[in-house]
Amino acid sequence: MDAKLSPEQGLNISGIGLVSLLCAGLSVAALILDWMGNRLPWQGMSLTLPLLLSALLSGAVGFWVIPWLQALKAGQIIREDGPQAHLKKAGTPTMGGIFFVPVAVIIACIWSNFATEVVAVSALTLSYGLIGWIDDWQILRRKSNKGISPHMKLALQVGFAALFCLWLMFNQPSNITNIALPMLGFSLPLGFLFWPLAGFVLVAESNATNLTDGIDGLAAGTVAIAIFALGVLIAPTSLPLMVFCASVSGSCLGFLAHNRNPARVFMGDTGSLALGGALAAVGLMTNSLVALFILSGIFFVETLSVMAQVGYYKATKGPDGKGKRLFKMAPLHHHLELTGWSEQQVVVVFYIIAAILAVISLALA
Repeated sequence: MDAKLSPEQGLNISGIGLVSLLCAGLSVAALILDWMGNRLPWQGMSLTLPLLLSALLSGAVGFWVIPWLQALKAGQIIREDGPQAHLKKAGTPTMGGIFFVPVAVIIACIWSNFATEVVAVSALTLSYGLIGWIDDWQILRRKSNKGISPHMKLALQVGFAALFCLWLMFNQPSNITNIALPMLGFSLPLGFLFWPLAGFVLVAESNATNLTDGIDGLAAGTVAIAIFALGVLIAPTSLPLMVFCASVSGSCLGFLAHNRNPARVFMGDTGSLALGGALAAVGLMTNSLVALFILSGIFFVETLSVMAQVGYYKATKGPDGKGKRLFKMAPLHHHLELTGWSEQQVVVVFYIIAAILAVISLALA
C-alpha cells in the first residue's frame, strides 16, 4: 500500500486556508439548510446560530486557555516509534478538549432551553471527556505516553455507557430498539439485543475518534463534518439535538483555529473521547445508527487498520517472536505519512471523504 503522494500532485493548502474553507463551507450549508427547513438562521433553534456562536466562543476561549496549558507544562509526549516528523511537536500543549467541549455543551443546553435529551447527551459527552482527561493527566504526570490502563479506561467507558443506556431505557419510546433501515423502508426489531449493541456503539465510536486524532486538524475537522451532517439528518424529528450537533460542530471549528497545522494545541483524549461519545449518543437517541455508521466511515477504517495491523503481526510471528507489518504504521493516517504524504495532504483527502460520506448519508435518508 505504498500510495505515495508527492507535493507536485497537488492537494497542497495551508492549515489556515483549509480551516477557512471548512468554516465557510459549513456556515453556508447551515444557512441554506435553515432556509430550506423554514428556520430563521438567527434564532436559537437553527443550525446557523449555534454553529457560528460555538465557533467564535471556542476560538476566543482558546486564546486564554492555551497559554494557561503552556504555563502548566501540559506538553504532549510524542511516541518515539511514531513518524519522526512528529518529534518536533513534543511539548505542544494537550488536553485542548477542556475548553472546546464545555463550550459546545453550554451553548447547546442554553439554546435548547435545557431540553432533556440535550442534557442527557451532554452528560454522556462530558463523562467521556472526563475519562479522557484522567488519561491525559496521568500521561502528563508520569511524563510518558501511557496513561491509565486500557482495562481501566474500558471499564469507565462501559460504566458510563451503561448509565446512559439505563436512562434511555426508561426515558425513550419503546420503538427505540427497532433499528431504522431507511434505504430498505423498514426497521429491524432487536428487542433486548439493542442494549448491548448500544453500549458497544458508545465505546467503539469514542475509541475510533480517539484513534483518528493523530494529525493536526484531522479529528476535529472530520468530526465537525460528521456531526453537522447528523444534525441535518435528525432536524425533522429533534430540533434540540440538531442544536446540540450544530454546537459541537461549531466548537470543533473554533478549536481548529488553534489545532490547524502547525498545531498550537492538541485535543488529547479529553476531546477525542468526548466527540466520539457525542456522535454515538445522538445516533442512539434518534435511531440513526445506519447513518452514524456511514458518517463514521473514516473512524471505522482507522480502527480497522489498527486491528488488521495487530492481527497480521500476531499471525505472522516467527520463532524469533517478531511478525510482519501490514502497514508501515497504524492507524492508516500514519501509514500514509510514511509513504510520502504530508500531514496536510492526508487531512485534505480525509475531509473530502468525510464530506462525501455526509452527502451519501443525506441522500439515503
